[in-house]
Amino acid sequence: MTDLQPEPALRVRFAPSPTGMFHVGGARSALFNWALAEQTGGRFVLRVEDTDAARNRPEWTEGIISALAWIGIHGESPHFEGPYFQSAYEEQHRAAAAKLIADGKAYHCTCTRDEVKARTGSEHQGYDGFCRDRGLPEGAVRFRTPDEGVTVVDDLVRGRVEFPNQAIEDFVIARADGSPLFVLANVVDDIEMRITHVVRAEEHLSNTPKQQLLWDALGVAPPTWAHLPVIVNEKRQKLSKRRDKVALESYRDEGYLPEAMVNYLMLLGWGPGDDREIMPWSEMVPLFKLADVNPSPAFFDEKKLRAFNGEYIRALPVEVFIRRCDPWLDQSWGRETFAKVAPLAQTRITVLSEITANVDFLFLDEPVFDQASWDKAMKPGAENILAGYLARLETVSFDTESLKTALEEVGAEYGLKLGKAQAPVRVAITGRTVGLPLFESIEVLGREKAVERLRTALAKLQAQTPA
Repeated sequence: MTDLQPEPALRVRFAPSPTGMFHVGGARSALFNWALAEQTGGRFVLRVEDTDAARNRPEWTEGIISALAWIGIHGESPHFEGPYFQSAYEEQHRAAAAKLIADGKAYHCTCTRDEVKARTGSEHQGYDGFCRDRGLPEGAVRFRTPDEGVTVVDDLVRGRVEFPNQAIEDFVIARADGSPLFVLANVVDDIEMRITHVVRAEEHLSNTPKQQLLWDALGVAPPTWAHLPVIVNEKRQKLSKRRDKVALESYRDEGYLPEAMVNYLMLLGWGPGDDREIMPWSEMVPLFKLADVNPSPAFFDEKKLRAFNGEYIRALPVEVFIRRCDPWLDQSWGRETFAKVAPLAQTRITVLSEITANVDFLFLDEPVFDQASWDKAMKPGAENILAGYLARLETVSFDTESLKTALEEVGAEYGLKLGKAQAPVRVAITGRTVGLPLFESIEVLGREKAVERLRTALAKLQAQTPA
């Protein structure tokens, strides 16, 4: 074990375990760490906890790196370091366990759980210290926890947290074969990488006194701790991958903008101190302070996130919006046509994946009819509106204002205002009751296709009308 002390520069570490998905809570922790690194000129150290063979899949590690890059955390920045892999430090882990044994701060133990239960008479009681002074040459390695006093964790978010040492059993730090457990490997890696700050989820707070005892026993000052508030759903239950939508990748694939996601995640437990919510990363970083983080549970409100995303979409330059939509557009669809309606679509969608349903009618031979929309719009009288508008559409000047005026005239003939008159026309043209502005859409679609669709809808309506 080297006797390195942390460098003066801030070094925060983000140490996810590969699980096949990247939790939004992990993304929030990563962003808080990233903000600290950027504002101090420090380093964000990515370390992959890959010692669990069942989770050691290259594609899962690549998923972590890809998800981090999507929210702006990547190796092109001078603040990024890694990725490192915990499995590469096994020699240092074993050496640390040997040092602790040699110093009398750890010992070998061969007790089974059943033996401990038989001695204590309780399956709930912790280890009883039976092997503490037996001087065994082999077995699992346990850390010798102090019998008295308290271990104090000074947490930047939670303040002073005391853990009575009597409540901390002599915990295992290495298996009988010498392979380390997470609690030891985590500390050794942090020491080797000269980590100065550990900013992570609240669920790790219970592990912190054990890790701090190990830091002290290895002769290195522990890092600055900060445990972030738990993230909960609308029922105030901790977000769960079995129950809630928690994978960052799913939001990315649905068409959330990374800048909107970053903005929203940064506000889960922290705020800039004023009424602002929509603000770019560059403005948040200088204001961010761990001391301002609220330890109370933070509510992940997907509706609010969606509203954030809509704000960011509307703020994009149109040409950027068009590029961002491209993954959701069929490659055979004409981009020139799409560009004509992009400004209209930009004001109406809240996630990019919604763009397909808003514009597909322009490129398909016939619209995809939503049955609920058809049933809602094609009420008695719809046939008259379609027939009347069709008659005018064949000769009317084909511009937005003229198209609108023509339908107003048809509606007036039957005592209908424009809002009512345009419902069956919209479904005939687009297949849906909601979407882009109708008359601009008809103009872009063109006279020939518009006439054909009105005829098709009229024939369908007449065919289902009883004789």
